[in-house]
Amino acid sequence: MYSLPAGLELRPLHIPASIDDDDAADFREMVRLRNLVYEEISGHDDESMPADELLPLFQPRPEVKRFSWIAVFHGEVVGRAGLDLPQEDGARTGSYLIELRRSAWGQGIGRAAFAMIEPLARAHGRTVLQSWAAHPAAEGPQLAAPTGFGAVPKDHSARFLLASGCTLEQIVRVSTLDLADARPRLGALLAEAEAAAAGYRVVQWTLPTPDEFVDSFAWMKSRMATDAPSADLDVDEEVWDAARLRRHEATYLDAGRHMLVTAAQHVDSGELAAFNELVIGKDRTAVTGQEDTLVVASHRGHRLGLLVKCAGLLAWRDVAPDSPRVITYNAEENRPMLSINERVGFTPISYEGVWQKNLS
Repeated sequence: MYSLPAGLELRPLHIPASIDDDDAADFREMVRLRNLVYEEISGHDDESMPADELLPLFQPRPEVKRFSWIAVFHGEVVGRAGLDLPQEDGARTGSYLIELRRSAWGQGIGRAAFAMIEPLARAHGRTVLQSWAAHPAAEGPQLAAPTGFGAVPKDHSARFLLASGCTLEQIVRVSTLDLADARPRLGALLAEAEAAAAGYRVVQWTLPTPDEFVDSFAWMKSRMATDAPSADLDVDEEVWDAARLRRHEATYLDAGRHMLVTAAQHVDSGELAAFNELVIGKDRTAVTGQEDTLVVASHRGHRLGLLVKCAGLLAWRDVAPDSPRVITYNAEENRPMLSINERVGFTPISYEGVWQKNLS
């Protein structure tokens, strides 16, 4: 049993009903700390979120059991920790995070948090722990992913994860697209994609998803866990139905965030064959997030990934004309999707490592 360093409290995070409630102080402080940590890592605030937009993501949902803590060191909130446990039958994995501001490094806080998280995951029957860690580009020794695609520096985060018994399994590329001059290139690429996608049409909607597409879209969302490249990571199947999709959409709608879904529909069958998501918060001048993109396996080979990305980005200028850029994340071995992004104009800005520890 790892004893807490003197002056450290790992306090369970209370989730308030409203960000304006009297009991929301710890949550607001957690979000402030989260945004600070991400800015310390990246040097920019593109991943910052207001507390009221983040709160819906922390509300209880039946598909995941979430544990969250704040690290209070000598009276100051210096970090946060979390463990998410998928609730599908037979789920083996748990996803965790430990994030500290730099001034709190070297005090044993991360070790104490991990010593709390690991036995909790075991107690819930989990045999695998996974974590995503940002690794800014740096000189010096590098740690290569076993996929053969990409590497991260053996930095503070990597050394901590290795010491905790985790292994690096995958590299995720973080890329950005400057929207200012992208329209001519997007128009030309869209015309190319449309010519290759005979028999398909573009359909678009903003949340909530129209009833006619709910079942098909929920099924496609379920494939994100298994159809995207996942290296040698243990991956639990996800079960999505209409109710789960509506709960997922509520995390955006309740936060006042705007999502545009661009899908490719097979004309003859009516099946949805591909989709792309673009998201922005209430501040329409902030950075846009490109979230899930998927081409259903049976419909690949028709430039549908290029089709939905270009159609979505062209329509996005009417949604958020003052958003300066788009940020997106892709597995480094996902060459088909990276090739599309590179043609569109995305350039890499940083990398994340996906780490795993087998508990059995």
